[in-house]
Amino acid sequence: QLIQDFDPDIIMVTPSYMLNLIDEMERQNVDPEKLALRLGIFGAEPWTGEMRKNIEGRLGIDAVDIYGLSEVMGPGVAMECIETKDGPTIWEDHFYPEIIDPNTGEVLPDGEYGELVFTSLTKEALPIIRYRTRDLTRLLPGTARPMRRIDKITGRSDDMMIIRGVNVFPTQIEEQILKIPALAPHYEIVVTKEGNLDKVLVKVELTPEAQGAPQEPVSKELAHHIKSVVGISTKIEIVPVGELPRSEGKAKRVFDKR
Repeated sequence: QLIQDFDPDIIMVTPSYMLNLIDEMERQNVDPEKLALRLGIFGAEPWTGEMRKNIEGRLGIDAVDIYGLSEVMGPGVAMECIETKDGPTIWEDHFYPEIIDPNTGEVLPDGEYGELVFTSLTKEALPIIRYRTRDLTRLLPGTARPMRRIDKITGRSDDMMIIRGVNVFPTQIEEQILKIPALAPHYEIVVTKEGNLDKVLVKVELTPEAQGAPQEPVSKELAHHIKSVVGISTKIEIVPVGELPRSEGKAKRVFDKR
């Protein structure tokens, strides 16, 4: 209602909450083309290129990534450029970035994946020195701007699941879900233990358009994608539209009950 009343052209929320808003627009038959929205700035949680395509395709806007963390200064430590959409540019005149091996602390060269570390250069009240963000990414050369970029955050070192010896991030599973047109971008991952074995249940919803279609082929396709790309076996449960909780901020995707 606020979007319709005030006609903003930019929206800044978490990507999972934007999905929530798009679902509601579609439920109320709000035509995105009649809105002034042209740009979405999304951050505060990892999101994939597939999620970007989903949001842009359904809402008809450009979607860009913003990166920040409360301990450094909040949003705006790095920002993606609309010209390239190839990862947030770090404002290196204010923040000195490093990538380290999260296990050893060794500084890694640009282009290698590891944990992002920041030192502030201009903060006065709360300077930070080599602050470990727990976010996993890599440093890349600048493109639209001369300063370096970070790649899409693949996850956090503390949200990685180890499933039967395989390192798994929720974003890897999200990517496979979003490759299947019949599936909505709402999901939950439930990890349990049966005897000595880890079991993974992925709960997903069909899109409203796919309601009534046979579920078994979709379940099999998703399980196959996850097995072949991520490397783990999963059970897929397709639930009714609207059954999975919608994000009201940062989405909770993983429920580890081991």
